Amino acid sequence: MPSRNSIKQFDSDSMYHVYNRGNNKRTIFFDEKDYAVFLSYIKYALLSDDDFQARAEVSEELISSSSRFNLRRLGLHNRVELVAYCLMPNHFHLLLYQYDPDAIPALMRSIATGYSMYFNKRHNCSGKLYQGVYKAAPVDNQPYWEHISRYIHLNPIDLGVDYKTYDFSSYRQYMGYINAKWLKQDKGMIGASPEDYASFVESWIPYRKELKDLDKYLAG
Repeated sequence: MPSRNSIKQFDSDSMYHVYNRGNNKRTIFFDEKDYAVFLSYIKYALLSDDDFQARAEVSEELISSSSRFNLRRLGLHNRVELVAYCLMPNHFHLLLYQYDPDAIPALMRSIATGYSMYFNKRHNCSGKLYQGVYKAAPVDNQPYWEHISRYIHLNPIDLGVDYKTYDFSSYRQYMGYINAKWLKQDKGMIGASPEDYASFVESWIPYRKELKDLDKYLAG
């Protein structure tokens, strides 16, 4: 029987922890440009038409004109929100809240296809980039809701780097250091101030293994 994380029956007005890794744990982000391209697909899809100036910062070097057209045609900016994220060399975590049941599948299908084509062309690769279809765990209870963004933001510890300054996660926006309009962190901060959220995350560093186990348990 498949795990509930692999069953793509999405509900409206619901939060999901979406994640995937490279096929056979291969690297899927080699450098800053790879990270930037992946995030640009999300950014361009989720920014509203009012944020034209921010969208204009996504150059054709990162996303082609045809990809930008296809992303905007999906009309996702008011249907799904990115609440938190962390991109690691061989996997990624996205915390997404959707308002209608088709939004996350549409977003993830566009990201997976577009980024795979970019990656294979740039790095002269072929074949599967990801380890199967992405997983999506419904965040359907209060403990999981409170816990999941903390779990996501502590991932860089596994690389031996400081999660507080890691360039490819949403933690710095939670702290108020940057303001990306394509990221909506309020649902992940669970009403905490930046200072309280920082303490909330840091308090679990000594219990990193337990945090991973808790995530697996809450995700079912």
